Order: sequence, then structure tokens, then C-alpha cells
Amino acid sequence: MVKTYRAVQFTEYGGPEVLRVVEREVPRPGPGTVLVEVRAAGVNPLDWKLRSGAVAATMPVEFPAVPGGDVAGVVRDVGEGVSDFVAGDEVFGSIGAGGYAEFVVAPAAQLARKPASVSWEIAAGLPVAVNTAYQALDDLGVKAGETLVVDGAAGGVGSVAVQIARHLGATVIGTASARNHAYLRSLGAEPVLYGEGLAERIRAIAPHGADAAFDTAGKGSLPALVEVTGGPERVVTIADHRAEEHGVRFVFAGAGALRERLERASALAENGELTLSVARTYTLSEAADAHRESEGGHVRGKLVIVPG
Repeated sequence: MVKTYRAVQFTEYGGPEVLRVVEREVPRPGPGTVLVEVRAAGVNPLDWKLRSGAVAATMPVEFPAVPGGDVAGVVRDVGEGVSDFVAGDEVFGSIGAGGYAEFVVAPAAQLARKPASVSWEIAAGLPVAVNTAYQALDDLGVKAGETLVVDGAAGGVGSVAVQIARHLGATVIGTASARNHAYLRSLGAEPVLYGEGLAERIRAIAPHGADAAFDTAGKGSLPALVEVTGGPERVVTIADHRAEEHGVRFVFAGAGALRERLERASALAENGELTLSVARTYTLSEAADAHRESEGGHVRGKLVIVPG
């Protein structure tokens, strides 16, 4: 077993340039945790918001900090009390932080078995997207026969929400730029352009409006979404911090139902009913570039760090 490993860390808030690759000692897993050899780590907007200090008032980090909440990899050691996994198991999950590394100690309860047919990169991109999408659809009570609008449907969370909603039997209208419309059709959504005039474009497809809407983009669509759904109680967001002004709820996806949701997603992925577009992969030394691209927005699917 190697004694040291590489990880991306930052010791102060700042731009992407504060990210540095360092050597660390490989830790032993404690009670309820496992040591995972990371094969891929998903990049989420929260990663750069934590790094920049944008959310420091509510989510301060302890320095030195290693970003990366989503991982996929191989269990190399298990801590006391862990009976769900053994060394050699392939897993994926949402672990909070530490994923931009060759190894990470992760809570066993926040991991699930990775389907053999799913690549490391896709598995690493799924956990936060899956947990958030299921939470949003649960909050909205989306069911078969209803029409759901997903604003920002080509992104990681949006594209997963489209597919889960379709599996539930809902009709989905997804907003995206024109270049992503064919992609949304491939997922089973009816695409429309985002931006000014959105309500009219949605009504052109659904004359009686929509039953619910999920904003993943935070680009000012909430008034239009409230209009087409008939009220703010039928709209949720993960991205618009002016939600309260419009009476719209924020989605908060905790870890309580995480493993169950990951297992449901695994079954869908194995059946070919859930996939994810990986926009680009980066090495550990390219983590700053991954953050720059994520901050720029307009990413189709997910960005992924591959340590190897």
C-alpha cells in the first residue's frame, strides 16, 4: 500500500489559482468510514463557491481544504463497524469534500455500489445531481401525467431531473440554448429557448401551462415559471438567491436518503434509462481550469477530475 498520495488543496479563499497539488499521508479509515482509491471526482458549482469564499458566511471551510464532494472509486480499507463494503468493492457517492485526490476517507453510509456497466466518469458525476434531482421532484410531488418544466435542462442536475421525471411518467419541457436542443430531445424532453419570452414559448407547447417547474440555472426565470405553473408553491430552485422575493422554495438535499437514491439511480443506469453527458475531464493539476470552466456556466452535463 502506498504511503502518500496526491491531492488538490487550498489554504485560503480566492480564485482558481489558490488550488495546489500537494502530497499527503494516506490515512486509515475510522469508525463508519472507508478508504477509497479515487478513480474520478465530479466537479460541482459548490466546489468553486466554497473555494472562492462566496458561501463562507453559511458554509465556512477548514483550511487546508480539499474540494470535491462527488467521487467514484475502489474501496481499499474499511473502518470499524463497516459491514456494507469490503476491499475491492467499486463504489460511488457524495461525501461532502476531499474528492480531488488519489485517496479519500468517506462515510460508508454516503456511498453505494457502482454498476459495472457505468464508467468511472459518469458515476462520479451522478451523486449530487441524483440526490438534488430526486429531492426537487419529491418537493414538487411530480407524478405520471403531469408536465414539468426544467430550466437549465442540459446541465448536470437538469439533465438527470429530465430523465428521472420521464421515468416517473411526466412530460418534460426543458430550457437550453439552441445548440443543446437535440441533446434534450435525446433525453425525452421538449426543448425551448431560455430567456425573455419563456412563458409564451412554454404555453406554445403546453397551452394550459405546466404543473411544476424546477429552476437549475438561476438566470431570472422564476417570474415566468410562477406564471406558467399558476403559483410559487409549484416552483423550486437550486440557483436563484432571489427565490424568497418570488415565494419560491430552495431545494436542500441532505444525506438522509442519499444511498437509497443512488441505488435507484444505479438501477436506472443499468437499464439504460439514466445517463450523463461528461463535458470534459481534467487531471488533478488541471483542477483550476475545471473551476474556471464551471464558473463560466453553459456546461452540458458534468466536468470530472480524473486523478490517474
